[in-house]
Amino acid sequence: MRERYIHIDLLSFLLQLFVKLASFLTHLECSVCGDRHSPHELQTVCRTCGKSLLARYDLDKCKKALRKETLKGQKSSLWKYFPLLPIQREEHIVTLGEEITPLIALARTVEALQLNQLWMKDEGQLPTGSFKARGLGMAISKAKELAVKDVCIPSAGNAAGASSAYAARASIGCHVFLPQDTPQMNIKECRAYGADIVLVPGNISDAARAMNERKKTNQDWFDVSTLKEPYRLEGKKTMGYELAEQLDWELPDVIFYPTGGGTGLIGMWKAFDEMEELGWIGSKRPRMVSVQSSGCAPVVKAFEQKKKESEFWQDAATIASGLRVPKAFADYLILQVLYDSKGCAVEVEDAEILEAVHELARTEGLLVCPEGAATFVALRKLARSGFVQKTDSVVLFNTASGSKYADLLN
Repeated sequence: MRERYIHIDLLSFLLQLFVKLASFLTHLECSVCGDRHSPHELQTVCRTCGKSLLARYDLDKCKKALRKETLKGQKSSLWKYFPLLPIQREEHIVTLGEEITPLIALARTVEALQLNQLWMKDEGQLPTGSFKARGLGMAISKAKELAVKDVCIPSAGNAAGASSAYAARASIGCHVFLPQDTPQMNIKECRAYGADIVLVPGNISDAARAMNERKKTNQDWFDVSTLKEPYRLEGKKTMGYELAEQLDWELPDVIFYPTGGGTGLIGMWKAFDEMEELGWIGSKRPRMVSVQSSGCAPVVKAFEQKKKESEFWQDAATIASGLRVPKAFADYLILQVLYDSKGCAVEVEDAEILEAVHELARTEGLLVCPEGAATFVALRKLARSGFVQKTDSVVLFNTASGSKYADLLN
């Protein structure tokens, strides 16, 4: 009998070793036309229709090799989900110590709003102080695996900082294109990491145009723009895996997500589908709420008009720089998630956002970014309207540390 137990323990050890080292990535698939692409060479968007590519995995094989129970004893890092991530070999991982971010109960707010349960997932505790570490850490790791020498990115701020940091870690050149009015903290951190910085009049769309013009004479630069390559999404989807595991594999009723490019919202929805196929969760899905500023609300307008894509938002302006995205490249995926989840899109005023930053600091001890504060404002609006019920469990996402926005505090 003792020999049998030893044999089982050895098999368990070998299984965990295999799971740790193996990714079940099989191919890339167009989000619209379904065309397949190889994950073993550089890819941007679909060569057939120009839409975003999604990483696909052999979930049947993964189901046999990986159980959700085995995740409990593993290191508190997003890389614990390695079999469901696109990096083929562990030595290509570029890491700055991406810990699982905490799910913090908002005790005073839940009482004030008389909700069942309310948490904030604080992404500001990731390296570089924002959720961009997830996506850019994954994109830069894959770039390293595919022998990329230089990456380029247009950004409203935090993505530039994350790409600069991970590129420095990987010894990859990084070229960031930023609006001239990007918060100084973001510009300074990019400079500290040694990135090539180009400041552009206007917003992130203008920065993207400037980058694409420069790229004509630097064709070896690899573009890691939001959803114009397939791997940032895979980093962001780990928010969905973490959230499910933290809530004992029972998803909340409502998720509030501040939406600029929308990668995290799309990524979490992808993670939920993968987990259901793996047998880790059931068919229940949260109602997804996209939160934008009234100064730049293309997704809100499109949702209200029941459109499949948004229109470019003219003269975009908001204190929440991460929300100043006049038109997200994959807005069709954002809107589809909102429709499928029976969610909605909400716009909030900048004055309300600023007030919420201070209120959350005073009442919950959390110094959040303007984008995170926007979700707090949206929750109160939807609690009053009845969209959020008192019996609901709710998760708000704070996407960056409030300390990066010190110039907004008084």
